[in-house]
Amino acid sequence: AQEKILMIIAKNGFRDEELFVPREILQSHGYEVEIASVSRGKCKGMLGKEVIADISLHDVDVRNYAAVIFVGGIGAKSYWKNKRAQEIARFAYKDGKIVGAICLAPGILARAGLLKGKKATIWPGAKSELIKAGAIYTGKGVEEDGNIITADGPGSAWAFGEKILENLKAQEIKQ
Repeated sequence: AQEKILMIIAKNGFRDEELFVPREILQSHGYEVEIASVSRGKCKGMLGKEVIADISLHDVDVRNYAAVIFVGGIGAKSYWKNKRAQEIARFAYKDGKIVGAICLAPGILARAGLLKGKKATIWPGAKSELIKAGAIYTGKGVEEDGNIITADGPGSAWAFGEKILENLKAQEIKQ
């Protein structure tokens, strides 16, 4: 069966490269990528690209995916307090899935309680969000700790995608 990956984006103001670059890496290696947002339909990136969300956060069943990735951009902050986004992150983590977050999105993982005592990175302007949640902020472009992969912004989108791919491949070998 083809492994599915879920990428969660803001309805408005997701960061374009943080969606498109990792998605391209994953699709080119045969993964199917689905996009979720607050509601289905059109979503607009900070740089103006539009994409259609296949599924609403409400309808996400984490068990269907090998990885759940939270895309950043200014709009990702709208998910920091979103209970459903936090719940998806927690379910995915508990279920042993790969959980990724880039740019401002690691704030979702922080507020979901997943980063306590873990090495993580985030958009530098938001590092207090991680520290407050008990994370070990490393300031790296891409950081990984167990199944959690975080990245600091659009400049790290490629490395973030590659790191997720590497972890997916490693999980497949284990199974």
